Amino acid sequence: MLLRDDQDGTGHGADEASELPSAPLRVPETPDPQAPTEAPRAFSALRHRNFRVFYVGHVLSLTGTWMQTTAQGWLVLELTNSEFKLGLVTAVASLPTLFLGLYAGVVADRRDKRRIILTAQWIMLVCALAIAILTGTHTITYPVLLGLVFVLGTASAFEIPTRQSFFAEIVDKPDLANAIALNSAAFNGSRIIGPAVAGALIGGAGVAACFYANAFSYVAVIAGLMMLRIAPFRPNPATADASVLDHLREGLAYIRADRVVQTLVLMIAAMSVTVFPYSMLLPVFARDVLHVGARGLGMLLSAAGAGALSASVLLAAGKMAIHRGRLIVGACLAFVLLLMGFALSTWYPLSLVLLAAASFMIVLNNATLNALLQARVPDRLRGRVMSVYVFMFVGMTPLGSLQAGAIARWLQAPAALAIGCVVMLAILGFVVVRVPELLKAE
Repeated sequence: MLLRDDQDGTGHGADEASELPSAPLRVPETPDPQAPTEAPRAFSALRHRNFRVFYVGHVLSLTGTWMQTTAQGWLVLELTNSEFKLGLVTAVASLPTLFLGLYAGVVADRRDKRRIILTAQWIMLVCALAIAILTGTHTITYPVLLGLVFVLGTASAFEIPTRQSFFAEIVDKPDLANAIALNSAAFNGSRIIGPAVAGALIGGAGVAACFYANAFSYVAVIAGLMMLRIAPFRPNPATADASVLDHLREGLAYIRADRVVQTLVLMIAAMSVTVFPYSMLLPVFARDVLHVGARGLGMLLSAAGAGALSASVLLAAGKMAIHRGRLIVGACLAFVLLLMGFALSTWYPLSLVLLAAASFMIVLNNATLNALLQARVPDRLRGRVMSVYVFMFVGMTPLGSLQAGAIARWLQAPAALAIGCVVMLAILGFVVVRVPELLKAE
């Protein structure tokens, strides 16, 4: 259990604890979507010490993660020269979330979130170091890489939903949206630095250097977690006797009862299958479409990071004071159209601009969607609902990666991406017509 900076820990969480109702499970009351919200304050989450400490380590770790992501895509192409096998790596990394993601949400709601994240970070460190050593000694093989990626994905299946719900425990609720925006800024700021450094390292020191850098970066976030001011974790006795299945049913019942929440998680699933595989295909675009090599791939990823960072900073500074529902739909539409332009472009400078603009829009969409979802969810269900969100975001990635990789193999990468954009446009139109209340959600 974490102490907020303005709490002494003598009753933290007491107001949120409630008994788990006996079957049939009661669906919690849905918050009023038209209720007035507090005006956003620029970077307000940083006034919390625990958030600041966690945030610094998280930024450094994310930079290492982006370096590994860049290097891993390049390594797979060197080992296999296959777009399909590149997509298979991404799919294998996401499979654990597909099978364990919902269970991980129950664990996050019932166990010490800090300990869960720490354990996952140690596992990721060991895997990254193993990939680095095997790559550096030229003994890495594609099957071994798949196995290590699967272990990394298993750790992520528990770490991601836990971390998503963790922010609500280290900042006050009025600052939660700002914490999410700052997290997005960290994620996307690291997209500028990480891929650019990785591109230089691949060309100079070799691919293994990127994996070593990522392994060391985990030390930063582990140190930050150890420095948090915490009180001993105390399980909620009211829910101790409830089964995992009961907990899952309660979370899913809440999502089914709220049409806006249900639509948000289904939109994320649709984007994960249709358009998010663009990031997996970037090494193919860099090598075979734009002919810019590893350094060009680093610049593509950095351009995407620059656009995404700009959006994150605007959100964190409270400069996007419009209805969240309208922003989610409008940004999604703009993202898909810009991504379609990127798929059709063969001119490298234009591709950089289109990718940066598309990344700007998708961060507006994703960060706002995340904030709206967490604003509507009761605290005691947060881990379970966010695990469904992560399940749709990450767990659907295997389907998206496999379909994009297969179509790219048969019809080339631009066609695979363009087809996904057309399908997503149709889905978005259906959502606007069938769930008009989404546009009014705030």
